[in-house]
Amino acid sequence: MRQPGTEEIEKIFDKMSSRYDRDIGFIERLIFDGARSWAVSQARGEVIEIGVGTGLNLPLYGPSVTQVIGVDLSEGMLGVARKRVAGQQLDGVELRHGDVQTLDLPDDSADTVVSTLTFCSISDPLIASRQAYRVLRPGGRFVLAEHGPSTSAIGCAVMRAIEPLTTRFLADHLTRDPVPYLKEAGLTVDEVHRGGRGGIMFRVLAHKDHG
Repeated sequence: MRQPGTEEIEKIFDKMSSRYDRDIGFIERLIFDGARSWAVSQARGEVIEIGVGTGLNLPLYGPSVTQVIGVDLSEGMLGVARKRVAGQQLDGVELRHGDVQTLDLPDDSADTVVSTLTFCSISDPLIASRQAYRVLRPGGRFVLAEHGPSTSAIGCAVMRAIEPLTTRFLADHLTRDPVPYLKEAGLTVDEVHRGGRGGIMFRVLAHKDHG
């Protein structure tokens, strides 16, 4: 299967940025079963959100979160996020243009890393997982909400059939299971819940062990 490169992924999301909120809103209502709000509710302290996109999560963070640094590859998506931050007067939010595979952030600098519907598009999710591990403080939490292969054999077969197209044109790997990447990066996976239509939604909690 052809894998889009980082520059190509950036162009794909720049192009879709103006309609992303509308399109993903419909898909989330249909399939994703409140996973976004669940993920944000698990965050605490200083948060790094990888693949912050248009900033849909940003208004949802509660008082247990003191700061959010949102990183995204697409300036188009970040432009929408900046308007959201300004329009809703969200404090304690910093948005950065960057590749989550090469985070320009110090080691052990975050209490929580949040990823919602991002692993499906990253060129190398193992590298991104290792970066998340690096920036987490010992005991810090990784929170992930993502889609993956359906628990239904028929559903999974359909996803695999159309995946070459979604990967090429939308940078969306439909059947990528995020959990093995987190484990291989050294994170301890505490909880994995499957839900949504066809069981395609993953809700994952993991942490970085104390040294």
